[in-house]
Formats: sequence, structure tokens, C-alpha cells
Amino acid sequence: MGVSPKFAAESGERLDDLKSALFHATGVDGVYARTGRYESVVEALAALISTYRAPEAEVFRFPPVMSRAQLERHGYLKSFPNLLGAVSCLCGSEKHIRGVVQRFEEGADWTDELSAADLVLAPAACYPIYPLAAERGPVPADGYVFDVAADCFRREPSTDIDRFQSFRMREYVRIGTPQQIHDFRQAWIERATGLADRLGLSYRVDLASDPFFGRGGAIVAASQIEQALKFELLVPVRSTEEPTACMSFNYHQAHFGHTWDLHTQDGEAAHTGCVAFGMDRLAVALFATHGLDVAGWPAGVRDALRV
Repeated sequence: MGVSPKFAAESGERLDDLKSALFHATGVDGVYARTGRYESVVEALAALISTYRAPEAEVFRFPPVMSRAQLERHGYLKSFPNLLGAVSCLCGSEKHIRGVVQRFEEGADWTDELSAADLVLAPAACYPIYPLAAERGPVPADGYVFDVAADCFRREPSTDIDRFQSFRMREYVRIGTPQQIHDFRQAWIERATGLADRLGLSYRVDLASDPFFGRGGAIVAASQIEQALKFELLVPVRSTEEPTACMSFNYHQAHFGHTWDLHTQDGEAAHTGCVAFGMDRLAVALFATHGLDVAGWPAGVRDALRV
């Protein structure tokens, strides 16, 4: 059954009201200035997620940029080249740079003089942790658990309130044996549904795939679903028919182990997995579900968030 035009219009108006109350435009789709009301909920979410941190977890907070060489080694250009954001700079002598600026002042294009830097915008919070772990040598028998976060970027211009180009990602990452990763992910799927219940969100958990690039990417995505490597917790922000992925539960198998020579004590390639929280999507889902008046949210939700 399709969505009625009236319901779709009402839903669109509701999300437009949320957007105008929580964000201010910057002139670029999917990149917004965020209000204090919105940020207070993001901060409360971060604090709540921290209460689920395992005692053995190591905490790392990464900048919004990362090594271009590392991202290339990760294989990102093969899988998601259309989503990449690279850092470019004006290089050369003072005379050359002044000449480029002069072109701009004359109304001519100047961006073709930019040179790629050794940095890219981080597309996921967990990418820098794998080479860092590999530098330590063999993974201990108990494996690793990391709590990581970063401001991330993916080139997906959109006016939708639940799809930003610049967004915050929080992750718990597990490195170890296949069984350790399986147990970690299964426990987190169960834990996350309890978290969503505490937040008063409607949701479902379903198999998913990453947005791999091109025709070959469709084959990889199908394989990912067939092997049940990725699940998502989906919340009906825009509609029930097109819910928003607010959390994901990922098993990378030995991809990062092979990529970074990250191995267990018996010499086998380490396996990895992660649970990722889309901090902005979760915050938007809360406002879409409970309304703009945080003081009027259900008592259980306010207690969980301490707002």
C-alpha cells in the first residue's frame, strides 16, 4: 500500500518545521549550523551511549581529517569513490599563489590550481583505529575493544533532514577472532534494541548493505546481504516505507586484518566488527518522534537522557 498524498505532505511539513527550528542553512545542502536545543540532545545521547562502554574499551577521538594514504590502503577508492572528500590546498611560491588569488578577484575560476594534500575527510570514525592497533603487534588473546568517534563526511548532497554530508559518528569497535566478533555483534544488536526502547523510538532491525559504487558494487552488496555481514536499526523518520538507518552492526571479516597485517597471536588475520551510532540521525529521530519541546518528552526518555 502506498503513502497517501495528504500523509506525505503532512510528514514533509513536520520535517520542514523541525529543520527550521533545529538548524540554520550554510549555503550547502546537508551542512548546517546546529542550535543549542539540538546540540544538548546530541550531547545527552553521547553521554548515554558512554554508559554502555565496556570496562576494557580504549577511548579514542579522531579529528575530521585522516591520512589519504591510509584511506587508499583501506580500499575506499575502490568501494566508495563517489563519497570521498579530499583536502586540497594552494601550493607554490608567493608569486604563484598571488596570481591565483588575482584570478579569483577578476571573476575567473581558480580551483584548477588546487593541489591534493595528504589528507582526506574521514568517511567513518573507525578507519584510523586499525593501523593504530596493528602497530602494537599481535592482537592479545582477549582481543581489543575501542570506543571511537569523529566528525565525518560523505559527498551526498541532500535537503533531507536525516541525510547530512557532515555528520557525527560514534562507534564501538571489536578486534579479535571470528567468534569474538560474532558474540560482540550479537550482544550489541540486542543491547541496541533496548537502547532504542529507552529512547521511545519505533524501529526494526534488518539486513542491509553498504552503498558500494557502480555495477560491480551491486554484486558486492548482494554478497554482503547473503552473508549477513551488516544489520541496521531503522527508525521511521520520514516514513515507515523509507526508514532511516540510525545504528549499524557490521562484521568486516578479515578485511582490515589482511589490509594492515593485523593478526592474532597464532598468526591468523584478525577479524573486526563494529557497532556505529549515527549521532545526528539519532537526534533527528528523537525530535521527529517526540517533538520540539524536550521538556514535554516522555518521562522515561528524559530520564534516560538526563534532560
